[in-house]
Amino acid sequence: MLLLLAAAPSAAAPTPSTAEALSLCQRADAAPAGERRALLERGLAAAEAAVARDERDPAAHFAVFCNLGKRMRLDGASVASLFALRRLRREVDRTLELAPEHADALVGKAALLYYTPRLLGGDPVEGERLLRRALVVAPDYLEARLALARLLSARGERGEARASAREALQIAERQANVAREDDARRLLQELE
Repeated sequence: MLLLLAAAPSAAAPTPSTAEALSLCQRADAAPAGERRALLERGLAAAEAAVARDERDPAAHFAVFCNLGKRMRLDGASVASLFALRRLRREVDRTLELAPEHADALVGKAALLYYTPRLLGGDPVEGERLLRRALVVAPDYLEARLALARLLSARGERGEARASAREALQIAERQANVAREDDARRLLQELE
């Protein structure tokens, strides 16, 4: 399952433990393979503590979603992951209940719905709708723009995919994000 997390507008400034949990979740992506699980476990513990302190904190629920989702991706499919999948969905749903315009949660739920098999509650159409909604909330959300381009390309909608990839390239250039500029250029080349 793909989980996206980037610098998109959030509903409110996170508490210190929530900020730590989100930071650990992001750091896990770039960490050496042997360190990822420990970072995600620490992030999940910090996020759960933040939820316990304030159940109405959308950023804390999103931090649980982020750390748990990435830990699940590390673990792979198992019976235990079926139970974790239900919890993952509850956390992202709670985030969106508390903060309906939380761009990261919209993208996270979009990925969850898009990549989860229908038998387990996946819904690619709703996933795409949420991804597009995230781009209304945060038009310069680079990761979401690239994800939409890839989704459209996979579905064979090359014209719209090219337009989304071009927008992603422009955003990456404005943000001076060289790695994502390269990603957008590669995607554009594939679509030409």
